[in-house]
Amino acid sequence: MIFRNFIVALGWRVLLLTISVFGLTYGILENRVYFIVTGSLVFLFAFFGLFRFMRRYFREVNDFFEAVKYRDFSTWFSENHGSNERRQLHRGFNLINKTIKRINSERQAQYLYLQKILEMVDVGIIAFEQRSGDVLWVNESFLNLVDFPRFKNISFVKSRREEQYNRLFLATHNQANPITLNIREETIKVLVSDSIFKIDDSSIKLIVVQNVEATLNKTEDEAWKKLLSVMTHEIMNSIAPISSLADTLHNSIEANIEHPKEQHLDLEDINSGILSIKKRSEGLMKFAQTYRSLNKKTQLILSEVSSKELFQNIESLMAPTVQQKGIAISFKSPQPDILFNIDIYLMEQVLINLILNAMESFETVEDAKISISAERLSTGNNVIKVFDNGKGIPNEIIENIFVPFFSSKKTGSGIGLSLCKQIMTLHNGKIQVKSIVGKGTVFRLIFKPHTISY
Repeated sequence: MIFRNFIVALGWRVLLLTISVFGLTYGILENRVYFIVTGSLVFLFAFFGLFRFMRRYFREVNDFFEAVKYRDFSTWFSENHGSNERRQLHRGFNLINKTIKRINSERQAQYLYLQKILEMVDVGIIAFEQRSGDVLWVNESFLNLVDFPRFKNISFVKSRREEQYNRLFLATHNQANPITLNIREETIKVLVSDSIFKIDDSSIKLIVVQNVEATLNKTEDEAWKKLLSVMTHEIMNSIAPISSLADTLHNSIEANIEHPKEQHLDLEDINSGILSIKKRSEGLMKFAQTYRSLNKKTQLILSEVSSKELFQNIESLMAPTVQQKGIAISFKSPQPDILFNIDIYLMEQVLINLILNAMESFETVEDAKISISAERLSTGNNVIKVFDNGKGIPNEIIENIFVPFFSSKKTGSGIGLSLCKQIMTLHNGKIQVKSIVGKGTVFRLIFKPHTISY
């Protein structure tokens, strides 16, 4: 419609200009003054009319294009003034502006909506330009996870924590890979995945980081409880043959009592059966008690205990046994003492288990030492360390030492360290281990601030 009106208006002006040229030409050839004067006036009128018409249209089109160029869609063209074709043109411009403004508004709303969602999720997300390293977008979850203030370029991370920089930004994680990060004297397990895509000439890398330690602990705890349920069921089932053997022995003895001459009592078989029952019962009792010790404590009896008091209790209990084996043991508590809000009996059990584990690591060590210390980290957390200079834990099994019933010892039940982890979880804390084969092992009991008093 707009184009047709423009063609009609332009056609009338061109036609008038053509007629004036023919009239002027005819007047000059025939030497007629009237046609020359009239043709000249009409020609000038038609020429300047066409010029103004075209200039006005091109100026308005140019203004519209300038507005589009600078993304200024607030310009409004009058639809009530001027010729009909101009009003039609203005309506077209305004319609385009309204459409683009609506699209921009919808796109901005979608962007803000998506941005709010990404800010709220408990997953760290960062996007940066690969060549320059400029950060295009990062959410608070990522900054909190890696413990950094907001930064504009990933070189900021490289200059301060190069190991994290290499593992997060340089390494390729086409599939979700679990890695361990050292964050302010603590280690956390995270799941990292990344994706690279191009926008114009820029290569953008998007990295997603998720803290999976809590999820793994929860999954492991649920699996552990299910395993307990299954194993308890199996224990009860294994009692059936003991009951059957006892019933058989009982019937034999009862038959002999009622008919002593007819029923001969084989004392050797009776003794063998009783010994079998005794041995199996003792084994099952020990087995059941071991399992029950994992699940019987779910409520904490908390009290405020100083590190000095806690260490004194452990020292009076364990020092004689340790020293008899020629092992030096020491306890270090800072000044002033750190106060823990803990279940002292459960925490003593944790330390006893760790000390017993340390004692079993000194097979070929001459200058055996165990050191227990407490200290406050810069993060505000408190930590108890149990260090030994024993044989260490091989890398291939260190990830499994807290899994229930896993043990590298022939006579081990695989319960002690699982129990330690469960107790620390009940205290809203965690247990970590670092070990170097041939040099020693250190267990760290980390307590969050809200479970600790000072």
